Amino acid sequence: MSRRRGSPLNLPKKPLLIILSGPSGVGKDALLNRMKDLKYPLEYITTVTTRPRRAGERNQIDYHFITTEKFQGMIKKGELLEYANVYGNWYGVPKQLVKQALESGQDTIAKVDIQGAASIKKIVPQAVFIFLMPPSIEELGIRLKKRHTESSFDLNLRLQTATEEMKQLSLFDYVVYSQRDDIARAVADIAAIITAEKCRVTPREINLD
Repeated sequence: MSRRRGSPLNLPKKPLLIILSGPSGVGKDALLNRMKDLKYPLEYITTVTTRPRRAGERNQIDYHFITTEKFQGMIKKGELLEYANVYGNWYGVPKQLVKQALESGQDTIAKVDIQGAASIKKIVPQAVFIFLMPPSIEELGIRLKKRHTESSFDLNLRLQTATEEMKQLSLFDYVVYSQRDDIARAVADIAAIITAEKCRVTPREINLD
């Protein structure tokens, strides 16, 4: 059977913008690192932040660590797709990196907090929004304690915030559960979401000014 130009069999492939979000400590970084290790064909956007680097973190790989002054300059120049102050530190997604990846036809994934996801939803509603969910608040507390990066006060604040963030599920298209010691399941779920999106009759079209 011949395939005529413009037929449903020749639907154009549109690059996806995937927004991964979830509570602090749920495992977003670990999930993305595993996907990189497995060579998933995505452009991984590195978040810009003013927070201090934690032990083992690599500049320009885990985050772009910059000064508050430089971050404020990026805001003034309109260089961030979204930005937010989270627990006293600034985080943002570089807009130009996202544009370049999408214009090259590359599926792109960015990690943001819930506040950032809500902002991007208003700017780019056709993005794919995925919420990474812990099995329970108790399990999330165990993971945060194991990081040894928060005081008791900060840990309790993050758990209280996480409880409120979980009420924002209506902002998202999909939910993926982050089980302890089973990151492969979460990776497989993300891959299944991407496959499903690629099978849409009407592809999502991302437009960034």
